[in-house]
Amino acid sequence: MTIPHFPLVASEADARARDAADPLRGFRDEFLIPPTTDPSLGDAHQLYFTGNSLGLQPRAVREALLIELDDWARLGVEAHFHGRHPWMPYHTEVREHLAEIAGALPSEVVAMNSLTTNLHLMMVSFYRPTPKRHAILIEAGSFPSDHHAVASQIRFHGFDPATALIEVEGDPDTGLIGSERIERALAEYGSKIALVLWPGVQYRTGEAFDLKEVARLAHAHGCMVGFDLAHAAGNLPLALHDADADFAAWCSYKYLNAGPGAIAGCFVHERHARTDRPRFAGWWGHDQRTRFKMEPEFVPTPGADGWQLSNPPIMALAPLRASLEVFHRAGMDRLRAKSVELTAYLEALIRTRLHGVIDIATPTDPARRGCQLSLRVVGGRARGRALFEHLLVRGIIGDWREPDVIRVAPTPLYNRYIDAWKLVEAIAGWRAAT
Repeated sequence: MTIPHFPLVASEADARARDAADPLRGFRDEFLIPPTTDPSLGDAHQLYFTGNSLGLQPRAVREALLIELDDWARLGVEAHFHGRHPWMPYHTEVREHLAEIAGALPSEVVAMNSLTTNLHLMMVSFYRPTPKRHAILIEAGSFPSDHHAVASQIRFHGFDPATALIEVEGDPDTGLIGSERIERALAEYGSKIALVLWPGVQYRTGEAFDLKEVARLAHAHGCMVGFDLAHAAGNLPLALHDADADFAAWCSYKYLNAGPGAIAGCFVHERHARTDRPRFAGWWGHDQRTRFKMEPEFVPTPGADGWQLSNPPIMALAPLRASLEVFHRAGMDRLRAKSVELTAYLEALIRTRLHGVIDIATPTDPARRGCQLSLRVVGGRARGRALFEHLLVRGIIGDWREPDVIRVAPTPLYNRYIDAWKLVEAIAGWRAAT
């Protein structure tokens, strides 16, 4: 992938000119951006760089929810069949656009539950340990929820995480992992690994991974492979079907903008569509052709739908439907193109104007990152925390991850070049004052 190049001396006028030329600039108006009262920003709105933690609210969400509330009031239970968006098949209304996000066949994806719940459900089916092959491979420093889920699954099957949870360490200086370290770990431990559970984007460093290569390496050693795409879905173009992943799961409240605690997504490759693998079953996963016969034997719906447990929460699906329609109109290819340019622009400003103040932990190569940049302040945690607080009270919103990382994510749907310029201006002002 070509790395964009920017002039070493940029300007506010240059940033505004880039925004004026941005073909996606109109999508910003489709989101509600929190206000700020700090006049130093020269803006009525926050500089919101934390779509990697909680995406902003699409304006269309309010109407989407009101439709369902009105249909509930107007129709009661009959809204399952006669609502403007009938509730019985409601989860299918997000299927096509969710498949676009995942790079999957529509039958391979489903919106259900929450991320960690889906990871547990997938591991019930795809982590089938034996005395000889019972380990799970993850990255060192994984998000705690993944670590907890994996360790608990290992214990549930009677094994010890101290020996069965294998963590791939990153480079001691950068924390980055790369495919080579995964390959070396599989070469050493592959015969005892039952499952590789890997992130699409590592949450702390922002490092992105070649999912197809990870799946190839895992399958070559006889391992099942699943992906946690919490920081990849809606951030990077995905091709889960072609990558040959066995399963994947993701949340929808970050880049997918479906609201706090939003309903999550799940992918199961079509080769497992009619699998006889064990699973935790529920009525909504029963074959829809015979579901209402109310028979005791569970017959799963083919595809990802067969892992559903309960009927879908309509008030949680409505915001996701509204957000996915925005993604569909914008197009992941166009969003990715802007993301590469905007993130490289912010990186160039930081490297040229804040040299000696900010180190960037995230890879420079666009193929190895999404829009998140993980920043470390030179001088240690105390200075990093001081900068974070300085920005926060001025309405410049990133997020903090221990021990010393400020994450900023210029998301292409609603962030601008002028936002990046003002962020760097604010840090430069802080440097001058301290």
